[in-house]
Amino acid sequence: MRIADIYKREKPVLSLEVFPPKPGYSLKTVFRTLDGLKDLNPSFVSVTYASQGESTDRTVQIASRVRDEYSCESLAHLTCIGHSKDEVTQVLDNLETQGIVNILALRGDIPEEFVHRKRDYHFASELIKEIAARENFCVGAAAYPEGHIESKRISHDLDNLKSKVDAGAEFLITQLFFDNRIFYDFMERAHLRNIKVPLVPGIMPILNYKQIKRILMMCEVSIPAKLLSMFDKYSHDPGDLAKAGVEYAIEQIQDLVEEGVEGIHLYTMNRVNQVREIVFRSNLREQQ
Repeated sequence: MRIADIYKREKPVLSLEVFPPKPGYSLKTVFRTLDGLKDLNPSFVSVTYASQGESTDRTVQIASRVRDEYSCESLAHLTCIGHSKDEVTQVLDNLETQGIVNILALRGDIPEEFVHRKRDYHFASELIKEIAARENFCVGAAAYPEGHIESKRISHDLDNLKSKVDAGAEFLITQLFFDNRIFYDFMERAHLRNIKVPLVPGIMPILNYKQIKRILMMCEVSIPAKLLSMFDKYSHDPGDLAKAGVEYAIEQIQDLVEEGVEGIHLYTMNRVNQVREIVFRSNLREQQ
C-alpha cells in the first residue's frame, strides 16, 4: 500500500524506524528488534540506508522481509549523493522487482571526498523527481523543523522543501526535535508555502547520552532548558537517563497527538523495551 494512502485513512499513523547493522554484522539484530515490536502493529516500518556497498542490499532485504514476513508496509530509504544515475536506476529496479513501492528519497550527507567531485545529483528534489516519474513508487522526503544544517535561513529551507513537494514528494517526515513549539511554528510556515502533504513529526527518544550527544552535534537541534537539566542530572547514570528519556518522549508525543498531528514517526534506535513503553503509555496502541 502507498504510504500516502495510509495517511488518508488513519490518524494518527504510527510508524517505526529501524536501521541495518554495519556491514559484516549479522542481520539477526534488526530482526530481533522487529520481532519485539511487531505486536505494536505499526502502519509502516522505515528502514534506513547507507550509500556504501552492502548496506544498499541490506535495506532492500530488510524492507522486503518487513512486508512479507511481518505483514507490515515498509519504507526504504534511498540516498543519491554518492551514486550515479545508472546506480540509482539499478537500485530502483531492484526495489520494483521486490515489490517495494514506498521510498524515502534523501540527498544524504556529502562525504569530504565528494565535495569537489562531479556528481549526478546535488539535491534530494532531483532524486524525488526521477523516482516520481516512474509512477510505481510513493515518494516521501525529509523535513527540518529548525532548518537543514547547511541552510543559512529557514526561508531558504522552506523553499527547498516546497521544491521536494513540487517534484513529487507525497509525505514528509521530520528530523528529530525536542521542542514541540518549533514543530508547530514550522508546520504553520509550511502551510503558508502551500505545502499541503502530510507533515509528520519524527521523535527520537533519549536513551543513550553518548549516542544522542553525537546526533545533536551532527544535526544542531535546539535543546530546551528542561532537557539540559535532564542531561545534567542523569548524564552519569545511564539507567535513569533512559527512564527520563522515555518520559520526555511520551510527553512530546501526547502533546503532538492532542494537537492533531497526522502521525508519529518514532526513531527506535533498535531498542525494543523502551519503544514499547513509549507507544503504550502514549496511547498510540493499546496493550493486549
